[in-house]
Amino acid sequence: MQVEIDTHSGFCFGVRRAIATLESRLGCGADIYCVGDIVHNEQEIARLQAKGLKVIESSEIGKLRDCEILFRAHGEPPSSYATAHANGLSLTDATCPVVLKLQERIRKAYASMSSKGGQVVIYGKKGHAEVIGLMGQTEGNGILVEDESQAAQVEPSRPVELFAQTTKNPDDYARIADIIKRHNTAGVTVHDTICRQMAARAEQMEDFARTHTPMVFVGGAKSSNSKVLFDICRGINADSHFVTSEDDLRNEWFEGRKGPVGIMGATSTPLWLMERVAEKIRKI
Repeated sequence: MQVEIDTHSGFCFGVRRAIATLESRLGCGADIYCVGDIVHNEQEIARLQAKGLKVIESSEIGKLRDCEILFRAHGEPPSSYATAHANGLSLTDATCPVVLKLQERIRKAYASMSSKGGQVVIYGKKGHAEVIGLMGQTEGNGILVEDESQAAQVEPSRPVELFAQTTKNPDDYARIADIIKRHNTAGVTVHDTICRQMAARAEQMEDFARTHTPMVFVGGAKSSNSKVLFDICRGINADSHFVTSEDDLRNEWFEGRKGPVGIMGATSTPLWLMERVAEKIRKI
């Protein structure tokens, strides 16, 4: 049975950049603390921890002194920068340039909306690392919406500037924007803030998912991007299965099948992990 890995799968630019930055510092023997998981993939985190990576939560930055910390691609709120500076920490900022630009746009929009009684609305996942950083640009006063029902509750008589977490599904974002625009009478500005690589990824999946069966999607259990892309994959090909590693594979998925079997991954999935899954399938 032929097993093929989708060539468009794997780390996005921001994640590759952050991990390369981290590994270069670890290679210098630096004692470095990463604020949160550098990527939402358990296997990759374990690999990096074996090299000396230490992971802390944002709330723990204030406990550190005289050491180096790294901000991952997801970004951090202004309060994290302030704490790092106050404690004299050496900061390596690996925030994705796309996220940094979005933070800047939200910060400017919040200043503008505050002066005229408007609202900054962010479509994203509550508690997600990137969203925490984005909300921080509004001093916590932005309005977070996670679904269409919450979008319908946005105050209709005040102007809105709408943004999306960079890894959200473009079609879902369009529906959220349409709901807010239909209800609002004061004006809605919709900003195109979904990462271009993420948007293109959804389009690139279609041909591959249609021409391979079964489909095996490799992603992290905590990865928002994995969930979004797997839902797209399963919508195209119902014979799709989600795994976090080769240990999740089940023999019956491949019995009596001619293939070719397709393997996809999220923008947080390392290529080495997809290759390990492919090898296990070949053995099955």
